Amino acid sequence: MTNEVRLRAVEKADLEVFFEQEQDPEATSRAAFPPRDRERFMKHWETRVLGDPAVTVRTVLAGGRVAGNVVAWPQDGRHWVGYWYGRDFWGGGVGSRGLALFLDEMPVRPLYADPVGTNIGSVRVLEKRGFRLLPEKNGDHVLLVLDE
Repeated sequence: MTNEVRLRAVEKADLEVFFEQEQDPEATSRAAFPPRDRERFMKHWETRVLGDPAVTVRTVLAGGRVAGNVVAWPQDGRHWVGYWYGRDFWGGGVGSRGLALFLDEMPVRPLYADPVGTNIGSVRVLEKRGFRLLPEKNGDHVLLVLDE
């Protein structure tokens, strides 16, 4: 795999890759997010992600392969960012580079993220990109913010 990481608009075929990535038990454990069945997953993506003009989402490519996605959305008066990467792309800097490219495209600040506190890799990705840890917590999730 090459080190080239880039973003592009989500294509319909990407949803199949995203669905498979969400079925990975290790990924769902780290994210504390249960996998959805295909119908529910596709409906969510088609209506609440791709179908919502307030949501910004990009496919992350690494070496020409779909590595995952980064998404930002408004909720409860804040703008949030989240991402999901396939296990093949963990630990090699793809997540950090993908997020950096996304943040260059996404001018909204402040931007919040709330990974599970035990998902050290995800917290580090955010901190590398300038997010700072806030004292607020939501259960097992920690809260980080990017002010600038």
